[in-house]
Amino acid sequence: MLTSFSTLLFLGCLTGITTVLFGFGGGFITVPVVYGVLTVTASPGRDADAMHIAVATSAAVMVVNAAAAALAQWRQGRLRRVYVWPLAAFIAVGAVVGSFAATLIGGTALRLLFAAYLLVTIADSLLRKGFLSVPHQTRLEPLGRRTTTLGGIGIGLVAAGLGVGGSVMTVPLLRRRGLPMAEATAMANPLSVPVALAGTLVYALAPAASAGPGQLGYVDLTAGAALLIGSLPTIAVARRVTGRVPDRVHSVAYVVLLVIVLIVMVTMGV
Repeated sequence: MLTSFSTLLFLGCLTGITTVLFGFGGGFITVPVVYGVLTVTASPGRDADAMHIAVATSAAVMVVNAAAAALAQWRQGRLRRVYVWPLAAFIAVGAVVGSFAATLIGGTALRLLFAAYLLVTIADSLLRKGFLSVPHQTRLEPLGRRTTTLGGIGIGLVAAGLGVGGSVMTVPLLRRRGLPMAEATAMANPLSVPVALAGTLVYALAPAASAGPGQLGYVDLTAGAALLIGSLPTIAVARRVTGRVPDRVHSVAYVVLLVIVLIVMVTMGV
């Protein structure tokens, strides 16, 4: 148990770094981490809900991580209101639906969807122009009404269902509007907050079949606490280097991290 807590604490530091640099809120790190720990340490029967617990715990951690990072980046003047609101409201609507849907999907199917989502995102980032590098332009493109409404609902639906926040859909979206990576990833954090809140509430109130000590619904409070103890101090430190990373390096690192997470999920039996 001590080893598992130490592992979660260490990887919590990693989620703090990815929250600030990539706007993940921790989702793409916490899901495979919690899932891996649970499959190794869970008692018989509880491991069947390992993926649901991982997604739920990820959502709970993202509430705190994304909010803390968003506040820090707002103070640094990195947030543009026009790209955050009203997109965040429509993301919240989709997030409620996505969270309920995820509680009805089996663990194996949820893992496959998680891996498929990663694969599509990686391919899209590499094959479509406008992500790895953006042309120099003096005027940024606004979000259209359809993108804000239907796109926002779709982002919330997928992100909450898989417990990954909205960053992997919002960062490419904002990137292709001409924003540098530092700003696109900064705005992914406030856009992940409604996803995380909706997901946490739904999963916490869901009747988890294998709920045990330290668990609220599907949310593993012990794992979440360990991750947050590691991530919050790291967010405070990492925010100071945001913006110093060259744009090209930043975008390539974003894709590389997704590839690593995909490989980890595959090796764990997806």
